[in-house]
Amino acid sequence: MPTDTIAITLDGVSRTYHSRAGQVPALRGVTHRFRRGTFTAVMGPSGSGKSTLLQLAAGLDRPSRGRVTIGDTDLGRLDETALTSFRRTAMAFVFQSYNLLDALTAYDNVALPARLAGQPIDRAAVLDALRRVGLHDLAHRRPPELSGGQQQRVAIARALYSRPAVLFADEPTGALDRGTGRVVLHLLREVADDGQTVVMVTHDPLAASYADEVLFLADGRLVARLHGADAAQVAQRMNDLERVTEPDGGQR
Repeated sequence: MPTDTIAITLDGVSRTYHSRAGQVPALRGVTHRFRRGTFTAVMGPSGSGKSTLLQLAAGLDRPSRGRVTIGDTDLGRLDETALTSFRRTAMAFVFQSYNLLDALTAYDNVALPARLAGQPIDRAAVLDALRRVGLHDLAHRRPPELSGGQQQRVAIARALYSRPAVLFADEPTGALDRGTGRVVLHLLREVADDGQTVVMVTHDPLAASYADEVLFLADGRLVARLHGADAAQVAQRMNDLERVTEPDGGQR
């Protein structure tokens, strides 16, 4: 696969945490390449390593072993200051908790990452991002004045405005009703179709069905993949996975 088509590379990535009880492996030697302009869902039972994978891929945590590369940038070679700066320009994040500042308007929340990076604010582009998520008329509302679904759409507008190489989403529909969740998933699908790379952790087979590829983790290992699967196929694979006693037994 040509390297210029790869957005994220995980190369033998492991993460072990230390506790009073000893070492706790959260991720074990995961290798995967995420293509540019694709939507990938990450699933697995509780404690399988989904959130750890997302945090390592996004540079929010560092691996115990292995390497994480975004485009041509090896995150392990960046100090904390450089890594923070790189995240502001190359990545965007959508979380279940929205991560908006209540004191700022929707407009200012969308523009905030660029402002923090010292970049000039393109007013027309901010308003266009809000228009794309259906919130152009609510640009001057603050998060407490918006519904949960509207707040999540502001978070997506923030990603649309900054056009990062990668958008990471952690259970982005977890706090939303089914109808509002589908609106958010359609928006994430559009982000990928427009050429950005989306990596989403979810427990919902319907949400995962919007992705091009679904990765399944168990016991910190990548144990299965599905391409172009519908919700029923994703749910069946999850059910099969939860019945397996060995982490990689019977999986492809």
